[in-house]
Amino acid sequence: MSKLLEATETFASQVLSEQLDPRFLYHNLRHTQRVVQGTKELLAHHDPGPGDAEALLLAAWLHDTGYTRGCEKHEASSCDIARDFLSGQKLSPERIDRVCDLIMATQRYHQPRDLAEEIIRDADAAHLGQEDYPEISELLREELEQLGVATYTPETWREANIQMFRTEHHYYTAYAQEHWQPGKDKNVAHLLKEGKKRKKIAKKEALKAQLKAESPERGIQTMYRVSMRNHLKLSDIADTKANILLSVNAIIISLVIANLIPKLDNPSNDYLIVPTLIFIAFSIGSMTLSILATRPNITSGEFTKEDVAQRKVNLLFFGNFHKMKLEEYEWAMQELIKDKQYLYDTLTKDLYFLGLVLNRKYKLLRWTYTLFLIGMILSVLAFFLALKYYGPDRLLELTP
Repeated sequence: MSKLLEATETFASQVLSEQLDPRFLYHNLRHTQRVVQGTKELLAHHDPGPGDAEALLLAAWLHDTGYTRGCEKHEASSCDIARDFLSGQKLSPERIDRVCDLIMATQRYHQPRDLAEEIIRDADAAHLGQEDYPEISELLREELEQLGVATYTPETWREANIQMFRTEHHYYTAYAQEHWQPGKDKNVAHLLKEGKKRKKIAKKEALKAQLKAESPERGIQTMYRVSMRNHLKLSDIADTKANILLSVNAIIISLVIANLIPKLDNPSNDYLIVPTLIFIAFSIGSMTLSILATRPNITSGEFTKEDVAQRKVNLLFFGNFHKMKLEEYEWAMQELIKDKQYLYDTLTKDLYFLGLVLNRKYKLLRWTYTLFLIGMILSVLAFFLALKYYGPDRLLELTP
């Protein structure tokens, strides 16, 4: 790489990194680097003529520096910046004019007049045939929106891209047509497929909206379903927490019985009796509350026809029908289905009584965790005080 190209790369990288508005998510240093890479790839397979290879690389590095002065006529602004910089690098006016001609060739709808202009235009659009085109295209859409140039929805942006692919853009050089065109065709096919998929989804959503509008009770059903699911999740969480504490305390008591209690037979360990009793007492208390929190209630499991006729029984709770015959339960369910108000009342009662059960569980859990915490603190303090004031070392000090 010549010193001029090295200086140009450093200059362009500094300008685009430090002076460019951060809202330029697409036309930034990363895009310039892609264009330079594409230019080098094309130059490896095409010879544009004497001196044009260097001019192309200079133009590739400088073609978007004009965005630091705004979007309007940025190609002309890039030329002004290029002239100032290249003049300082002692480049001849003829070579500077050539670089500026190549920069101006990147304007939209420009028709290239020679191979060098074809190369710079193909390099500027190399991303259209790359696998990461969807991500790069999305950056351009967001850039246009943030700069206030244009606002596109994903659907309108996809249609605009398809239109651009079909009617506006094509690769000029033989290398780009052979190596980049297949990727571009694949991206077009993906856009078309995505468009069809989105249309199908839109039709389904429209149909769902129509069904919802025709069924005002759907919202009520959703409310009951969501509420019931949330209640059941909370019940599972409560049972899990209670089982954890039950397991922990069972392990603690097992370890105490296996390791600590046998040592109490020795009179020299009498100072450990009180801390051990405190430890075990609070562990047993925590276990008891954990068991109470998960202990099921026993129900009668029977109902009468009068209960169904008077809408008193909740047929959705197994505890009210587990002793009934199948024929009797089927009859009662048919009565429930016939009466919409009875059905909603039953769902409401089911939620209400499940809420009462949850309230009891979480109250017991709160007391369990509180008792467990207090027990751990008191036990540790008791062992500490016992060791400090009544431990073996202390007894030796008090012995005459």
